[in-house]
Amino acid sequence: MNDIKNIAILGSTGSIGTQTLDIIEEHPERFRASVLTAARNWELLAAQARKFMPDRVVIAREEFLPQLREALSDLPVCVEAGADAIAEAAAMPGVDIVVTAMVGYSGLIPTVKAIEANKTIALANKETLVVAGEVITSLLKESDSRIIPVDSEHSAIFQCLVGENRENVAKIILTASGGPFRTKTLAELETVTVDDALRHPNWNMGAKVTIDSASMMNKGFEMIEARWLFDCPPEKIQIAVHPQSIVHSMVEYIDGSIKAQLGVPDMHLPIRYALSYPERITSSREPLKLSQYSNLTFEEPDMTKFPLLRFAFEAIAAGGNMPCILNAANEVAVAAFLNRRIKFMDIPRLVEKVMIETPYISKVSLADLVSTNAEARARAEAGVRH
Repeated sequence: MNDIKNIAILGSTGSIGTQTLDIIEEHPERFRASVLTAARNWELLAAQARKFMPDRVVIAREEFLPQLREALSDLPVCVEAGADAIAEAAAMPGVDIVVTAMVGYSGLIPTVKAIEANKTIALANKETLVVAGEVITSLLKESDSRIIPVDSEHSAIFQCLVGENRENVAKIILTASGGPFRTKTLAELETVTVDDALRHPNWNMGAKVTIDSASMMNKGFEMIEARWLFDCPPEKIQIAVHPQSIVHSMVEYIDGSIKAQLGVPDMHLPIRYALSYPERITSSREPLKLSQYSNLTFEEPDMTKFPLLRFAFEAIAAGGNMPCILNAANEVAVAAFLNRRIKFMDIPRLVEKVMIETPYISKVSLADLVSTNAEARARAEAGVRH
């Protein structure tokens, strides 16, 4: 029997976090949840702690610490709060794998701490590499840490590259569902509602990621993430809209061969692969039945209707702090849309405005990115108010 791996789940109450716990529950002989963290959902975090008995739980919002401590007062569990405590938990001795399932910029510093502590990272927080790909890549070179991607698209690419010479890669093909608005016109996009945007046709995700999918910003982030994960220049990354979400991504090689990874649209599969790599472990979930998918279609993305995808290519071409600006502005804009303060098509308008107005830095440090993030957010908030 293999040694049981201790798993720290940063963002255990979200979509990726709860599905990771499903896998831990399915394979208790292999995995144990040793650290659980959440942003604000202390009730679910407390329930998870009672079920999985971790060594430590952390709530990011410190005002919920008294309730969480009271709820777990009869258990031998260390209960903490705050961003610093989450970052420290990511580097805890004894943790084998850190699942970074936090949403947005908040995942950056804990990932840095996990790299510095030589942890294996199951990366589900794409914003870490969007904001700080160059910094993270540099840190990884000085560490024994490694990143295994959890996003279904990057997991697919990772799997297609196993056993291959990277020099033989001609192109990475990232597939995109196209989201709920793939067939809508520009005029129709001006009037879509929050409820419309939250109805994704294939995937069950958190609100922020679902909106990013509807705007195709998510695919722009994934392109930037792929650039850093696989050391692939953006011009060799292609986006293919694939409404069925069965082909999760592909790699084209110099001989014309294309390798693809297929599966049902279920995040348990890439999470399971990241936790067990380089092994594959059994799943009790229903596998893909190809007979149910007689038509698999692919089309070019429309960057006129979905300008955020174009902005992502522009941001990675500029480099420096521009992807950080892109991410910060988008996080503020999406939150404003979800709170019904701006319209759906105001998201790209606001992001473009902040990208133009925020000072550009070509060579960045982690400190530069922290200050850029704060400034871009402030500019975006001001744009929402006006």
